[in-house]
Formats: sequence, structure tokens, C-alpha cells
Amino acid sequence: MGSVTDQAPPLPAPAGASGPGLRAGVTVIAALLVLVALWFARELVAPLALAVVLVVIVHPIRHPLERRGWPRWAATTVVIAVAYLILAVLAALLVFAGVEFADLVVDVVDELQAAVASVAAWLASVGLGDQLADATASALDPSALLELAQGLGGWLLGFLTAAFFVLAYVIFMAADAARYRRAERAFGAGIRPRLDRIRALNSSVRRYYVVNASFGAIVAVIDGLALWALGIPIPAVWAILAFVTNFIPNIGFVLGLIPPAVLAFVVGGVPLLLVVIAVYSVVNVVLQVLVQPKFVSDAVDLSLTLSFFSVVFWTFVIGPLGAILSIPLTLAAREALLGDRDGWLRWLSGNAAIRAAGPPAGATADAASEPAPDDRA
Repeated sequence: MGSVTDQAPPLPAPAGASGPGLRAGVTVIAALLVLVALWFARELVAPLALAVVLVVIVHPIRHPLERRGWPRWAATTVVIAVAYLILAVLAALLVFAGVEFADLVVDVVDELQAAVASVAAWLASVGLGDQLADATASALDPSALLELAQGLGGWLLGFLTAAFFVLAYVIFMAADAARYRRAERAFGAGIRPRLDRIRALNSSVRRYYVVNASFGAIVAVIDGLALWALGIPIPAVWAILAFVTNFIPNIGFVLGLIPPAVLAFVVGGVPLLLVVIAVYSVVNVVLQVLVQPKFVSDAVDLSLTLSFFSVVFWTFVIGPLGAILSIPLTLAAREALLGDRDGWLRWLSGNAAIRAAGPPAGATADAASEPAPDDRA
């Protein structure tokens, strides 16, 4: 009989059969499949995402009620009622703005056509070419605005359909939220780190929307009063637009400025256009650039690049509502993909709480404290 040393050695595992590379590839493929599914089901997913955010925002209302002895069903009912109240106010504002905008387009269509003709003539006179003049004319084409105003009925139908799903989702989620608090008792203390991350995510979402709603209301009041003083038609509609677009990171200010700026040009020409742009710019720089980020930074640890990309990305995936929900959706996606891992990917995404690991073993204290070459520059 041969000795043990005479036996053939075991065959090595094939390269690439397992390991970080394979797991990363599977994760990427799974994420792509999920995104494709979200895109196909966006008419259901967008109301679901809105309902989740609403329940997260109003959920803390239940805690003081239950501490005062309210039964769980009564606290849940209050949560649902507050969420419905928020939806009702938003719906009333949007319907009012849509109806007023439709009436305005019909009233100023002649003035708008004259303004488009004057812009096209001016571009041709300064030698910018007929193609640029035609492009500008098509961008300001009154017929497009008329089609938008005439399509208000279809938009309202779609809005009501989405609102029905949101109302149903809110009921179910508010009822389930009370049960999720008992997860630690069901699974033990080992699940506490995950629950802490979920609580931190929910708290970040709440702070983000509370801060944005507060500053959005201030911006809306200032812009509305300024437009009213300048004689811009339906200033309340543009104030509502300024409030809504304040929830869109980075580009919301521009989206809220374009309609009243165009209307100012139609009503008062270039001077009034410049005044409206100046007012919006001052308000935006002071409140949304200098003041608001100081309050939002604690809630949203996302890089500027990722914040801007998230608006474009989620708008493409689930539609216009994705622009308003882009920040919480990105925060949730980061938690789902990275989980409990604190590494360079989380730091790269803008999470300021993540710090690089300490100096490698054997490094001296002086070397560890010495600034990196990039820091010396």
C-alpha cells in the first residue's frame, strides 16, 4: 500500500469560480435587472416611493400618542390622516397651478407669438443664422404651450390614478410600520446595527424634507411677492413652482426660474426679464446656496456629483416624481448596496462620517501625522 505522501494532491479550484470579482459581477447584474424592472413598473413604483417617503416623514407622530396611552390603531389612524392631509394640500396646489396656467396660456398666446417673432428676428439680425433662430422659435412655440394646456385633463387623470395608489400604499405602510418596531424582539440584539442604520436613514429623509419644505416656503413667498410687485401674471403659480422645484437638487432653481422669466420677457421685454432673473438669483444664492446647505448637510451626506446625477437617473427610471424623490432614493440605494460596510465607496459617495483606516502596521507616528503630498499643495 502506498503512503499518504504518494496520493495525488487535490486539484486547485478553478480561477474566478468565487471571490470578490464574481460577487461584484453578480451584484452589478442583479442591480441592472432591478433597474429594468423599476423602469417597466414605474407607474406603480413612483407612487410607492412617494408613499414610503410620506410614511417616513409622519411616522414619528405615533410615538407621543402611544406614550399617552392611545391604542395602536388610533395612532396609526392619525399617521394616515396627516399623510392624507399633506397629499390633499399638495394636490390642491398643483390643480390650482395647472388651471391658472391653462387660462394664462390662452390669454397671452398673441403676445407670446409676437415675442417669439421678435426674438427670431433679432437672432437673424445679429448673424446667428436661421437655424438658431428656428430652434429658438420652436422652443418658445405657443402651440406647444397650447397643447400642454389642452392636455391638462389627461395630466389630471394620470395624477388621480397615481394618487389612488399612494392613498392605498399609505394605509398599508402606516399599519406595518408599527409592527416593524418589534423586529429586535423577534430576531434578537444581533439585528440592532441594521435597525440603527434604517433609523438613521429615516431620520435623514425627515430632516431633508423638513429643511427643504421650510426654505422652499420662504423662497416661494419672496419670489411670489417680487413677481406680484413687478406685475408678472399669476405670481401665486410661480411661487408654487418655486416651492416644488426647491426639492430638486442643483437644477431646481433653474426649472423654477424659466417660466416666469419667459413670461416677464413677453410682458415687459428684456429689462423685466433681467429684473426677474436678478431677483431669483439673489434669493437663490442667499438662501439655497449660502444658508440652506448648512442645514441640509447633516441630513444628506452625498457628493455634489452624485446629487446631480441622482436627479437625472431617477427621473429617467421612474419619471418626473423621481426628481423630487432622488435624494431619499439614492440614500436608500446606497444602504441597500453597501449595507454595514464602511469603506471607500461610501466615502466616495459623500458620507463625511467615514474616515480612512489608520496607518499600516509598522508605520511611525511621525509618518502617520505627516500630510499627504496632495495636502501640502
